[in-house]
Amino acid sequence: MTGTDRAGGGGPGGQGGAGEPGGRPLLLGVRHHGPGSARAVRAALEATRPGVVLIEGPPEADALIPLAADEDMRPPVALLAHAVDEPGRSAFWPLAEFSPEWVAVRWALEHDVPARFIDLPAAHTLAWRAADGHGDVDADARGDDQAPPGRSGTAPADVRRDPLAALAAAAGHDDPERWWEDVIEHRGRGAGDALAPFTALEEAMTALRETEEDGEGGDGDVRDLVREAHMRLQVRAARREFAEGVAVVCGAWHVPALRRRATVAADRALLKGLPRTKVDMTWVPWTHRRLSRAGGYGAGIESPGWYGHLFAAVDRPVERWLTKVAGLLRAEDRIVSPAHVIEATRLAETLAVIRGRPLPGLTEATDAVRAVMCDGSDVPLALVHDRLVVGDLLGEVPAGAPAVPLQRDLTRAQRRLRLRPEAPERELELDLRKETDAGRSRLLHRLRLLGVGWGEAVASRSTGTFREAWRLRWEPELSVRVAEAGVWGTTVLSAATARAQADAVTARGLAEVTALAERCLLAELPDALAPVMRILADRAALDTDVGHLAQALPALVRSLRYGDVRGTDTGALAEVAEGLAERVFVGLPAACAALDADAAEEMRRHVDAVHTAVGLLGDAPAPGRGDVHSRWRAVLHTLSARDTVPGVVRGRAVRLLLDDGELAPDEAARLMVLVLSPATPPADAAAWIEGFVGGGSGGGMLLLHDERLLALVDAWLTGVPADAFTHVLPLLRRTFSAYEPGVRRGLGELVRRGPEARGSVTTAGSGVPGFAAGLDPVRADAVLPVVRLLLGRHPAPDGGDLAGANT
Repeated sequence: MTGTDRAGGGGPGGQGGAGEPGGRPLLLGVRHHGPGSARAVRAALEATRPGVVLIEGPPEADALIPLAADEDMRPPVALLAHAVDEPGRSAFWPLAEFSPEWVAVRWALEHDVPARFIDLPAAHTLAWRAADGHGDVDADARGDDQAPPGRSGTAPADVRRDPLAALAAAAGHDDPERWWEDVIEHRGRGAGDALAPFTALEEAMTALRETEEDGEGGDGDVRDLVREAHMRLQVRAARREFAEGVAVVCGAWHVPALRRRATVAADRALLKGLPRTKVDMTWVPWTHRRLSRAGGYGAGIESPGWYGHLFAAVDRPVERWLTKVAGLLRAEDRIVSPAHVIEATRLAETLAVIRGRPLPGLTEATDAVRAVMCDGSDVPLALVHDRLVVGDLLGEVPAGAPAVPLQRDLTRAQRRLRLRPEAPERELELDLRKETDAGRSRLLHRLRLLGVGWGEAVASRSTGTFREAWRLRWEPELSVRVAEAGVWGTTVLSAATARAQADAVTARGLAEVTALAERCLLAELPDALAPVMRILADRAALDTDVGHLAQALPALVRSLRYGDVRGTDTGALAEVAEGLAERVFVGLPAACAALDADAAEEMRRHVDAVHTAVGLLGDAPAPGRGDVHSRWRAVLHTLSARDTVPGVVRGRAVRLLLDDGELAPDEAARLMVLVLSPATPPADAAAWIEGFVGGGSGGGMLLLHDERLLALVDAWLTGVPADAFTHVLPLLRRTFSAYEPGVRRGLGELVRRGPEARGSVTTAGSGVPGFAAGLDPVRADAVLPVVRLLLGRHPAPDGGDLAGANT
């Protein structure tokens, strides 16, 4: 690119014009992501027309600058640098539409003026941080000069970390954010000298740096000195190359250092011996929500949506903002009229006058919205803050941007499956019987295997195995995870296959391998499933811990059910599951002996998991699986009868047999009588009760509907000796506190009535007030159409009963 249409002009601080040969560089100190700074930068560049624009950023990104003019490039975006040999080691340089750096890049491209980045190369930045033990660089890798005003916890003496807060304090303002809005963000378009704000800011920063340099330097000071030395060298080189003048857009904190006279030898000495690594760079989408985060991958501005509005609004920014707020609240079914907007505008302007501000800011607008549109409530105001003040705007980058092969394959898959990455969180329901939905499911499961957490599986509203539900949200750092996963393959399928095979080898426990096998089935990775199954069979044969086997069985059995919907051959999986179940059946009774309370509770959870797995395993047709249920029932009978088995496990075994109809209610009552006899220690009896009616197994409803069992528990509890009662109370409290509030109220009412007038609260003819003496068939039949609808049955002929409808 060549420079054309240049004009000379004065520079900040008495410097020569940017278009004058030999003139000093035009230093434009800015606040990163500040719309006021962005407008001022554009005005200064229009006024001075430099021959080259130098921007604080990694020089490796120079080749990516032309992409900023692509019509498919929509900010917010970020420059991503990652180490070639370790993609997880990365750094971001976010840019929003209202970022001064983005405005400078766009101005240069629009006027055919060369633009270059002059900060310390990312090759040094990443290597330096790695040497210090930091895996990732903060998202806004420009450093501490980008810190926003108003950050809590900043010491007054720490001028370098928050220079604008120090300026606000010097001006007598206790709110740095508000001070910055009044001084910079609320400046009118084209008001006054285009270079005046940069001159004033440079003078202030020069004074602050003189104050800061009197203190002790730290590691951050060393980094700044190195970065500024590199920038000075780049500015010198540009001045020699471009006679028309040089403009530099950088953080305001660096301006005094770039103005300071320093020898070339001194600057080169600071850069000598820096660590270096090979890096790749590209553009990636960014979000306003990420810009609002001060740590991790955030840039640390509190209101990117508001700043974007200030930058884009042609005029009357407060009125336009309040109109946006009204539209949002109306979309949420709140009553907001044009009169509300007019009144809120008047209130915001009045508040600005009372508070001595030149224009209403976000604080005044928010106070007005709360009072006028939200009726003083902060609940709808939180929605305004989330959707508008911060926002979920997700940028876009053109297809021609550099990317690892895995990223390109992922992009093709997203387009083919019509699964667009979006910043707002949304839920996606999938019907696996449809090819497109099945493809989406495969993609999301494969990405999870690769550590790219774009989607999280959630409970579906449907209980069928052909349904899946996902919660999707695209975060900018997922681009790093994709680049990191590129070491496993060039396509999502090949990378997920290689990652699954490697994870199977390094898995530490049997349960991890079985969970991996389940994920391979969900992701449809046939080339990975075979080696995973071999490792699983070997691990299962060598593992003798019944707890480990019981943990592994449920995932295996769940996987067997996926074959019907996904068409996967699960024959090998069925054989392993059969062998695993048999070993659990054999070893479980012995493993339940001599357990303490914690181990007994863990074993109870294993028994529940195995019982659920056996139910699924018995339902799946396969040769040699017909007697699984009978063998498991025999194990439960053994557990329920052995005195050496902890009470919580014995009670749960009795309950499972009762629920399956393998134990008559009279027999269950007889076993409860034996356990609750005076000969049984109270603690053991309490544990048995917890196993029988606790643990979220619907025990409360059982007691509510079976007055005999409730009477047994009531009689035992009233007969517990006083000295033992305090020991069993925590266990009983844990058992009964897990019940639903309605169940607890019902049980309390039954106990209050006493044994004589108890009766079941749902049993007609019990003599309880509010219940009839007998059943009313006509009223009972009235619910049958609804029940048939819930069961998905066709309407039965007139006079047909529910049983007939289900046949």
